[in-house]
Amino acid sequence: VYFLYKIAVIIEENLWGGLMSRVIVPDGYRPTLGLYDTQTAIGMLKRIFEEKLCYVLNLKRVSAPLFVDPNTGLNDDLNGVERPVRFDIKETGREAVVVHSLAKWKRMALHTYGFSAGEGLYTDMNAIRRDEEMDNLHSIYTDQWDWEKIITRETRTLAYLQNTVKGEVGAICDTLDMLKVRYP
Repeated sequence: VYFLYKIAVIIEENLWGGLMSRVIVPDGYRPTLGLYDTQTAIGMLKRIFEEKLCYVLNLKRVSAPLFVDPNTGLNDDLNGVERPVRFDIKETGREAVVVHSLAKWKRMALHTYGFSAGEGLYTDMNAIRRDEEMDNLHSIYTDQWDWEKIITRETRTLAYLQNTVKGEVGAICDTLDMLKVRYP
């Protein structure tokens, strides 16, 4: 599933003029699907997985910001050396930065949207990471799923964690099974 998605990103970046600097394509590799069918499969994968994950983890979709005010502290710097893409907003005269990570934003969103214990959110973040070293697994363009859930002190147990992981794995396996039916 992940590989299917990364292949599509690599194809798109190569269409942009070979922006990938260290991509390794094995000799004799032939994609099973054409470019459009790959995009269709990715759309199907995202829809199915989101539905399955929401059901097993009690999550609701919340749209992620593409950019934030740099003074809010909501944009994580990941490892502290990334330079966010910056631009000015004509209407306000203020500056904005493209997000790198939503770790802090998700926690704020749980509070802002009024989620309660046992509830959570998922989001699909799009970002530009201009300092990323591009290869088969890394890109300057990031399309990343993320989720966060409110749990109580009583539910912070190994059993709860194991059930959560089983739910995630189940959502992945169900998604794969459905994709195999459409794309054997």
